[in-house]
Amino acid sequence: MNLHNLKPAEGSTRTVKRVGRGPGSGLGKTAGRGSNGAKSRSGYAKKLGFEGGQMPIQRRLPKFGFKNPTRVEFKAVNLSVLQTISEKAGITAIDPDVLIQAGYVSKNDAVKILAKGELTAKLDVTADAFSAAAAKKIVELGGTVTII
Repeated sequence: MNLHNLKPAEGSTRTVKRVGRGPGSGLGKTAGRGSNGAKSRSGYAKKLGFEGGQMPIQRRLPKFGFKNPTRVEFKAVNLSVLQTISEKAGITAIDPDVLIQAGYVSKNDAVKILAKGELTAKLDVTADAFSAAAAKKIVELGGTVTII
């Protein structure tokens, strides 16, 4: 193998389509762009949501709804999850760091404890929020509830 006999792999390269180079090329005059109109001009870019001049759907339909900019998204963790964590790890104090290590939440999540499931262990739970029923169940078993 020498430099003079190197070739690209079969089918890996194509000849460049030379448009607008006279009628003999088959791609002269309009250069494969059809007749007149915006699409035949240079710099044409279809606008997002453009429907050929018809009134676009985002303008036909009315505005509605509201997005609260200050809404806090909580990651829900049930009491049954706390029970399994305390049984597996043998701990009585559960905080967001324990939940992160167990893989139930990520480090940027706000944690809310919900009351689904059974809890039998006495736990000291620290979280961003608690449902009323979850807080009641934890306190009834002699545990403590701490809001961050």
